[in-house]
Amino acid sequence: MPWELKEHAGHHYAVLFHYALPEDAWAVELSEAVPAVAEAAESPDATVTHLPGAGFLVALVPDEDPALQPAVRVWSPEEHVVPYEVMCWFMEQVADQVERCRTAFEQGEAGTVE
Repeated sequence: MPWELKEHAGHHYAVLFHYALPEDAWAVELSEAVPAVAEAAESPDATVTHLPGAGFLVALVPDEDPALQPAVRVWSPEEHVVPYEVMCWFMEQVADQVERCRTAFEQGEAGTVE
């Protein structure tokens, strides 16, 4: 499962992409990133310093029916404050995924977009 990382005001955020089978949609999930395991972070070959944490915003992007609209769900039992810049970055990731899914559907490749 690929992910993107962003640092903002000393906090790290992650956007994780995975397929949500029950919804037949791609999930684009925003979380606060957590530090990678200490041993991996100390390795000179380590490039990953943070990993996705527990998601609290999930955008579901249908890939098999372009008539279905993407939706954003809040999945958090706790309150999270999402800075405006981070929310814009997340929504850009969602918009890119919507575009990839719609392009793949038009080309007959639904279900294969990552």
